[in-house]
Amino acid sequence: MRTVLLFTLALLAACNQGPALERFGGPTMGSSYSIQYVRQPGGPAPAQVQAEVEAILQSIDARYSTYRGDSTVSRFNHLPANQCLVIDGDMRALVSFGQQLAAQSQGAFDLTVEPLLDLWGFGPQARELQVPDPQALARARQRVGYQHLRLEGDNLCKDAPVELDFNSIAAGHAVDLIAERLRAMGIDSFLAEATGELKAVGRKPDGSAWRVALELPREDRRIARQVIPVQDLAVSTSGDYRHYFEDNGRRYSHTFDARLGRPVEHDLAAVTVLDDSALLADGYSTLLLILGPERGWDFAVAHGVAAVLVTRTGAGFVSRGTPAFERAVKDE
Repeated sequence: MRTVLLFTLALLAACNQGPALERFGGPTMGSSYSIQYVRQPGGPAPAQVQAEVEAILQSIDARYSTYRGDSTVSRFNHLPANQCLVIDGDMRALVSFGQQLAAQSQGAFDLTVEPLLDLWGFGPQARELQVPDPQALARARQRVGYQHLRLEGDNLCKDAPVELDFNSIAAGHAVDLIAERLRAMGIDSFLAEATGELKAVGRKPDGSAWRVALELPREDRRIARQVIPVQDLAVSTSGDYRHYFEDNGRRYSHTFDARLGRPVEHDLAAVTVLDDSALLADGYSTLLLILGPERGWDFAVAHGVAAVLVTRTGAGFVSRGTPAFERAVKDE
């Protein structure tokens, strides 16, 4: 009788367990990822969820890592001009989106910047951070240009020896895929993040919204300039304050204007974008950062992008949110 009573009490205790917040993370894409999700009674355990998430991250790495010689993008990059490579639907979608951003920015955003990244010292084949000589820069620019790419059915083709770099959109895409997989597993409240790109869905176990800190663009330490509640939105921040070098008193960041063949030179330090899609947020935060404070602002307002632009001034930093951003934050 005592055993039956204890067993019954254990069952009742299990049935009365409420939702719990689970966390895990690990390395990915040269950085890290982290997942927080609300586990309902009977919901998937962290080990199971982590296995699914890491399978997605591994598939992203296998397609888009320029640091892997066997990745799909590396195999394409090694092809000479006037050659094609069969690609899957996932890469076709990302190439199409990258070409869309390039067209919208008149070529300022460009997936074919890999030769420039290497030349200036920011790419996987780079030797050192440096300002290249004009002749080397002119040669590299001949291998850059989104107009040299074309999709022909399942084939990605090039008419010049261009090389692709998906770092400006791959992490956001990974977050979207993770979010889709979590929902398919019955998880409807989570915060998924990869290399700083994130998406918040649902609410925390106590019913409150997920809260995200928007960082002040400083090199010396991390300081939150604004903390916003986020629900069913992705958040992406692009900035020039992490990867850069200085030469003869001039600052050169890893953010490139492909039309000029060089890092951008303006006072826009960081851009944060909110969107339903982490891919779109990732891509547009980079595009706006390339365009700069004036052209970036005009583009964001004209296209209804929910963005906040942080500009350097002599007195510090000035933040300005687009009408779509202010509406999005107010709604939350």
